[in-house]
Amino acid sequence: MISLQSTHALLDTADTAFGRDVLFGLSQPQKQVPCTWLYDHRGAELFEDITLLPEYYPTRAEVRILERSASLMAHFAGPQATLVEFGSGSSRKTPLLLSALESPAAYVPIDISAQVLLESVVGLQGRFPHIRMNPLVADFHKLKRLPGMKSAGRRLGFFPGSTVGNCGPEEAVDLLGKFARMLGPDALLAVGADATQDPRLLLPAYDDSRGVTAAFNHNLLWRINRELAGTFDDVGFRHEARYDAVRQRVEMHLVSRHAQRVQVLGHEFRFARGESIHTESSYKFGPIKFQALAKRAGWTPLALWMDDASRFTVYLFERSF
Repeated sequence: MISLQSTHALLDTADTAFGRDVLFGLSQPQKQVPCTWLYDHRGAELFEDITLLPEYYPTRAEVRILERSASLMAHFAGPQATLVEFGSGSSRKTPLLLSALESPAAYVPIDISAQVLLESVVGLQGRFPHIRMNPLVADFHKLKRLPGMKSAGRRLGFFPGSTVGNCGPEEAVDLLGKFARMLGPDALLAVGADATQDPRLLLPAYDDSRGVTAAFNHNLLWRINRELAGTFDDVGFRHEARYDAVRQRVEMHLVSRHAQRVQVLGHEFRFARGESIHTESSYKFGPIKFQALAKRAGWTPLALWMDDASRFTVYLFERSF
């Protein structure tokens, strides 16, 4: 059963935070917009297309790992566990865990897009009719607590897709610590993280030959125009992926092709030729570094699995405080 106050209420959720973040970010010396806002309904669809591209290896690698590790995760979780997924999106990998868990008490997907959340939960409910679904429309970065959930089992947090890479090292510690507090004592956390630091592999994954990632990035401008009375000329910007070896991260930018002026919510912003909007960072954490960050956040490593090429890692942690 799906526990929703009403479908209407979710779809009508207004996010004034979008306007605040865009106005603030475009006012900075390096213009930027948090990557959270890439994922409206169209953005989520485009990202799903990205995960199917030959250049984008993380999704395929993570699915293969979960196929062989889900049973052990379920063993640690025990019966009547509650699965809490942060940034659930399409929940494509979720069935691997729900199928492995013994009599799971509930599934709590958390996503910023109400429409994407509803579509994914309806699909899952059809496959798992006996599992209670408690979808939560929220930005998990800003969430402080989970709704009350009574269950005799453990809580298993699920944070797949290398989304943790959108955080810098200190931000990752803060976020993982927030998850520990939200999930509570005796919780578990499964996290997927990209470990590759080879730009020959990374840059095509973020700038594919078919232009799907470029469309995903450009969709942000269309969203600003549609929702925030923006006047962006989409043709006036080009998608660019960069690898920063010092920070060990891939960056996505929208680069202005010429000098221009843009309005958002009545505020004017000027772009010089070559000036960019930084729309996403994706940090690449090796296993030693990432486990050290997780320990600082209050998590004890229980297990890790890597793909055959040692490009992607799935970790299982247990709350240590």
